[in-house]
Amino acid sequence: MAEEALIPCGTVWLVGAGPGDPDLLTRKAEKLIRAASVIFYDALVGPGILALVPDHIRRVPVGKRSGRHSKDQRTINDLLVEAALAGERVVRLKGGDPSIFGRSAEEITSLKAYGVPVHICPGITTASALSASAGMSLTLRGLSRKVQFVTAHVRAGETLTLDWRALADPQATLAIYMGRATAPEITRQLLGHGLAPDTPVLIASNVSLVDEKRVTTRLDLLPLAVMATPKDEPLLILIGEAVRQDKDRSTREIRSAAFPQYEKARSLD
Repeated sequence: MAEEALIPCGTVWLVGAGPGDPDLLTRKAEKLIRAASVIFYDALVGPGILALVPDHIRRVPVGKRSGRHSKDQRTINDLLVEAALAGERVVRLKGGDPSIFGRSAEEITSLKAYGVPVHICPGITTASALSASAGMSLTLRGLSRKVQFVTAHVRAGETLTLDWRALADPQATLAIYMGRATAPEITRQLLGHGLAPDTPVLIASNVSLVDEKRVTTRLDLLPLAVMATPKDEPLLILIGEAVRQDKDRSTREIRSAAFPQYEKARSLD
């Protein structure tokens, strides 16, 4: 009963599920999950997180993985409003942090238009989880003074329009979410705006999970490395000098065996 009091009836919480490892879920997020009467969850919320949901709580999958959306955003907005107005205790569970490329603003705007109280519980974003699992810092004193977060996802037929001049900053770490399809354009633009071809890059999938895969490469080889990764796994790409922190680390990374096609291609160079 105490947990249920965390979410008054007719209220919505946008909850960050973190990168996937249940142990990286915040204590507040777990309490909110247990207090809900219905949970609308994204495709990136894995089984380890969903296993924490008590059996009596209704679960509603709403997709939201690149190229495979089971529900469009307007439909999700309507589902949240409908559940809240029906007196449900609603949790909208999102991978990572709900305020970083989670389209939270659209859901908040829709809920507020109907007078529905809405709150946010932050989560660990994937870039932070990757830096931890890779044993690196996203910033380096004197070398990497800032971190830039970018989503590279575009609809079919659209052009990736970003401030490439600002992103091609040799003193920044660039974290690119959903960059699989646009990797060639990312490379072309960053090189064209001045980043060195040998700028270090770290690519990862299934971050924080037992089957996490990582490979290091360089900027001019980014499209080749991305092509060699499992196509059904969302990628995070880190670019910048922060990736080069461990000078004894091979450019093939400790887990490059997970990308045999990439290793074969490199051996032919």
